[in-house]
Amino acid sequence: MIDYDLPDEIQIAAEGTIRLVTLNRPEALNATNEVLHEGLAELFGQLESDSEARAVVLTGAGRAFSAGGDFTYLDQLASDEQLRRASLVAGRKIVMGMVRLRMPVIAAVNGPAVGLGCSLVALSDVVYIAESAYLADPHALVGLVAADGGPVVWPLLISLHLAKEYALTGDRIPAKRAAEIGLANHVVADDQVVAEALACAKRMVRLPKGAVEDTKRLLNMQMERAVLNTIDFALSAEDRSFGTPELRANIDRFLAADKD
Repeated sequence: MIDYDLPDEIQIAAEGTIRLVTLNRPEALNATNEVLHEGLAELFGQLESDSEARAVVLTGAGRAFSAGGDFTYLDQLASDEQLRRASLVAGRKIVMGMVRLRMPVIAAVNGPAVGLGCSLVALSDVVYIAESAYLADPHALVGLVAADGGPVVWPLLISLHLAKEYALTGDRIPAKRAAEIGLANHVVADDQVVAEALACAKRMVRLPKGAVEDTKRLLNMQMERAVLNTIDFALSAEDRSFGTPELRANIDRFLAADKD
C-alpha cells in the first residue's frame, strides 16, 4: 500500500487489495469541516495511484456515516469568499474523483448520511446501509444549493419525481425506503454493515482486474456525462446561495442552539 498523505480525519486500512476508508470525526458525527473536506478532495487521486488497490469500502467511525456540513465550517464559508471558492474547487474534485475512480467503491452506511455524506453514498458503486441509518440532503432546507453529488446524480439512480421530492424538502430517507427506490442495494443489521460491504468487495477483487475496472468505467460514463452537464451550474449556484439572508439566519440559529 502506498503511503497516503491524508489528515487524521480520514483513516485508511488495507485488507489485502481492499482499502477500508473511514471518515474519522466521530465526536462530530463525521460532519465535514475544512480539514475533512480537503482530505476527501485528495483521497480519490491517492486511491487511484495505489497500484495494489482493487476496491474501496467507505464508512464512518462511531454512530454516523457523516452528518453533513459542520455549521462552524458553513459559517466560515459564508464569511470568507476565498475559503468558499477553495471549498467549491475541492467539491468538484470529490465528485469527479469518485466518478472517474477506476476501482469500485462500496459504501458501508453505518449511520446517518446527510449532505455531503449522502452525496458520497450516491456516488458509490454499491451501497450497504444499516437498518437504523438514513439518507438526507438538506441543502435546500438550510438555504444552499447542493453542488457535490446528491441532486446532481440522483436522477440517474431514482425517478426524477423522487429526486425532486427529496432534494426540495430535505426529508429523511429511511434505510428500507432508500433500498426500495434505488439509493441503496442492501439493508443489513447495524453490526454487519461493514462486514457485508467487505464481503462484496472481496467478491469483486477475485474477478479479473481489467474486466472489473473497464466495466465500472463503462457504466460510469453515463454518470460522468450527467455530472459534467450540471456541475458548473451547480457550483456557481451554491456559491451564490452562500450570500443569502436565509442561509445566514439558519447558520446563526444552529450556532446559537449549539451554545445553549
